Amino acid sequence: MRLITRVALLCVGLCVSHWAAAADLPQRWVSAGGALSEWVSELGGAAKLVGVDTTSQHPEALKALPSIGYQRSLSAEGILSLRPDILIGTEEMGPPPVIAQVRNAKVQVELFSAQADLPTLGKNLSHLGRLLGAEAQAEQLLQRYQQQLDAQQARVAEAQKQQKAPGVLLLLGHAGGKPLIAGKDTAADWLLQRAGGHNLATHSGYKPFSVEALAGLDPEVLVFADRALTGDAAKTALFKENPILNASRAAKAGRVLELDPTLLVGGLGPRLPAALQTLSDGFYPAQGGQ
Repeated sequence: MRLITRVALLCVGLCVSHWAAAADLPQRWVSAGGALSEWVSELGGAAKLVGVDTTSQHPEALKALPSIGYQRSLSAEGILSLRPDILIGTEEMGPPPVIAQVRNAKVQVELFSAQADLPTLGKNLSHLGRLLGAEAQAEQLLQRYQQQLDAQQARVAEAQKQQKAPGVLLLLGHAGGKPLIAGKDTAADWLLQRAGGHNLATHSGYKPFSVEALAGLDPEVLVFADRALTGDAAKTALFKENPILNASRAAKAGRVLELDPTLLVGGLGPRLPAALQTLSDGFYPAQGGQ
């Protein structure tokens, strides 16, 4: 009986210790960055979110949460009114005086990298896992993500046995207005390469294009992401506001693909593997039905 009692006491002690550790973790979360908000949800932390920024559109339930505005132009008052224990965001979050004011209000602020690569994603997931008390789940998610990317790489390699990589440009715009071309060191560039496209842009970051530059590049495929419109309305606005695009090989061949702009915010997010497959089917159309 004494042994049974000791075992029971040990189990109770472990449970109490676990509950105490969980209680020490932040319970009221505010997230600024679409990919981060999605990963919090994937890790079982959706119920802890009390506010998100405007780029946090997935899963659908996040749209019902109070908005703290756009990640680059936050207000301390809006964040603090939600009484958060923690604010998470990438280095894109700001402006800096607002972040300093939130910290001075004794709110825990955790910054993550928006760098688009797998090692960075691993660090971000590990960090989130610790903050949520879901380290094992974070490791499992990372392993599954790697498997999805490996399958995607094999898919592209098989497609490229039959077709060469198409020259692609990704345009990021707002209601068809003068868009920005996605260059190197961006999530968009990572996405295009992993989908099997050749990004024709050689600059870094996102930059506006000139008519002369676009005519010279003449992409085989155009990918566009509009932050205000979707579907046919977005495509129509893009070509109406930028008629030079009509002369491209992509437009003439009808190879114009739409991308959800929230996929490009906050680093690599959980929906990217599915988006990669969709883009690959557009880059290598003969492979889409196989």
